[in-house]
Amino acid sequence: MILFFFSLKQIHDSTIKHYFYQMILVTGATGLVGSHLILALLESNSTVRAIYRNEASIEKTKKLFRLYDKDFLFNNIQWVQADITDTTTLDAAFQKIEKVYHCAALISFDPKDEEILRKNNIEGTANVVNFCIEHKINKLCYLSSIASLGDLKEHETFVTESTEWNPELPHSDYAISKYGAEMEVWRGKEEGLNVLIINPGVILGPGFWDGGSGQLFQKIRKGMLFYTQGTTGFISVHDVVKCMIHCMEISPIEEHYCLVAENLSFDFVMTKIAHALQVAPPKLHATPLILAIAWRLDWVFSFLFRKKRTLSKLMAKSLHQKHQYSNEKIKSIYPFPFQNIEQCIENTAKLYLKK
Repeated sequence: MILFFFSLKQIHDSTIKHYFYQMILVTGATGLVGSHLILALLESNSTVRAIYRNEASIEKTKKLFRLYDKDFLFNNIQWVQADITDTTTLDAAFQKIEKVYHCAALISFDPKDEEILRKNNIEGTANVVNFCIEHKINKLCYLSSIASLGDLKEHETFVTESTEWNPELPHSDYAISKYGAEMEVWRGKEEGLNVLIINPGVILGPGFWDGGSGQLFQKIRKGMLFYTQGTTGFISVHDVVKCMIHCMEISPIEEHYCLVAENLSFDFVMTKIAHALQVAPPKLHATPLILAIAWRLDWVFSFLFRKKRTLSKLMAKSLHQKHQYSNEKIKSIYPFPFQNIEQCIENTAKLYLKK
């Protein structure tokens, strides 16, 4: 009888321990990917702890849940106020955590933000990695960007996970900060941490209309005149989230994946968004010369009126570059088809009009 109760207590204790260590931590939980990730995890009955910086940011996530009519799941989130650049706030967030999805990042293409980009994206990621090691986290998934992938050589056509980064070539401060953050994640791997890096293309999805790709829907809806013919990789936010969760479960350690559904021109995407929003598409081609003038004027206005840059020299150049990204590696382990970008645009536009 004593042995029976002792065994029962062992089972009970192990169950409690298993329950606690099944908790998942999400940084950047109030952003486009983080919010959708939390929703998907909760729908799969995962226990989720989410980091937030202030009450206003939580409201963004709440609005996203409401947009999908999933308000009832919102109260299942365990919120912890913390800042990845402030180590004194992070310890409580990492208690009893099994896996970490690190989605927090600053996105800016204003050259004036170089220092804050490095602090948030590199130093912040270093802090997350250190706490993962200290708390013996089972696995870390870092959400990076195709901006941190390498630079094509003359004989190469597609950018892949193994394309070499050339430090001699010009890169945006954002790209440099994401590349530096990846170096911190690989440093964590060398110190015994199981890691996974996801490099998505331009992420399309609803709910965050004032930043990222959401701004494109805002601007086109209001009337956008110019288009460019550069090419890059695009993917739905739902596919990003599904891949992250799938890879965390089945992917071997020390892996990273370039995540794009289709390589498309900005012209094509902007036209499809305009049609989905039932407005006229941009009609004027912004040639390299026009953009060269535009980024200089943007610099002047930024200097005179102390406003953030909206078009830098490197950004203007990137709008005409025709980059092709390979998704062969992720397709080798991800058994589901990616959402067609045109369909993604239509679905996102419907939710934009709904709001």
